[in-house]
Amino acid sequence: MGENSVPTEDSIEELSEHIEEAFEHLLDSVNPMKNKLNWLLLALPVALFMNQQHNTGLAFVFSMVAIMPLAFLMGKATEEIALRTGETVGGLLNATFGNAVEMIIAGLALYAASKSVDPDTVETMITVTQASLIGSILGNLLLVLGLAMVWGGVNHKIQHFNHESGQMNGSLLLLAIVAFIIPSAVDMAGGDSSAIKDLSHYAALIMLAIYGLALLFQLKTHVDVFAAEAGHGTHENPSMSIKDAWTLLILSTALVGWMAHILVHNLEDAVHELGIPELFVGVILLPFFGNAAEHFAAVIVAGKDKMDLAIAIAIGSSVQIALFVAPVMVILGWVLGVPLTLEFGILETSATFISVLVANSILADGKTNWLEGAMLLGSYIILGAAFFLI
Repeated sequence: MGENSVPTEDSIEELSEHIEEAFEHLLDSVNPMKNKLNWLLLALPVALFMNQQHNTGLAFVFSMVAIMPLAFLMGKATEEIALRTGETVGGLLNATFGNAVEMIIAGLALYAASKSVDPDTVETMITVTQASLIGSILGNLLLVLGLAMVWGGVNHKIQHFNHESGQMNGSLLLLAIVAFIIPSAVDMAGGDSSAIKDLSHYAALIMLAIYGLALLFQLKTHVDVFAAEAGHGTHENPSMSIKDAWTLLILSTALVGWMAHILVHNLEDAVHELGIPELFVGVILLPFFGNAAEHFAAVIVAGKDKMDLAIAIAIGSSVQIALFVAPVMVILGWVLGVPLTLEFGILETSATFISVLVANSILADGKTNWLEGAMLLGSYIILGAAFFLI
């Protein structure tokens, strides 16, 4: 230790300058004049106030709105990190933190169901959890990918990407659909609820194992398959340090968790107060606001002709929801004694199956344009109308 352990005046001054610089970067990231979406951060204190006043409807709405700019900041931070890690790891990182919103919302809903003695509350929380998982997959496959293709196509006539990685992710999604279809088929065949629960538990464990193997394949044994092809995208320099990016990512994720807690706490009363169908809230509204990180990140990088990263974010997020988040929620429900299964319903399962087929067919040739993006958006609007009117 000795004299070397005593900080000098120069070292203290250097450390204070670094802290001041990091704080300036964080303030710059949330500057409303830098990005107009950051004005929506004003919804955060309003959500806190409405929650304290027990105004369930407005607390639900403002907490949902506040998640959007926070998710955008998560996307900004992960984009900065992706500039240093490469597009494969960057896309995985963006999908993971983007899906943190869904995991928090679903986890809190299941916990609320486990603590409730009201059967209607339990059923509502299970319905919203299942619907939000399906909605996240649909939102990423159709809305996020569609917006990215349209915006990228407006700025670049034809965009190319590594179609081999897209095909593998498409195959993983088809595997997940099998795990969703079988419990629904058992239910239609007259199988009892106990058999469906057991089947869902076993399927969840297998899906988690497959997801682990997919990560090993993607990040270790076949890294070259997922590498962005030469000439795709433009070089971009980071605008903040790696430490500032991680600080922004962790802080925004924590605030998202806070807002998600308020959202779930007021969800049941707000649904009845506002007169919105539970299925529409779960499939469309929660994923729309919760997936804001993927929305903005994928669209931004697509506009920069980085379709490999945009597709890694959108498709990778769908794969992660289907093969990781959904099985984890089923297992969590198993532990908490909540009867959550992979039997999502005929409409939800059919919509997911069709969406996977449409997305796979569009991505099969390794190039995209704005019309293909418009097709995906059209499909999403049709499904949204169906879930609202049902």
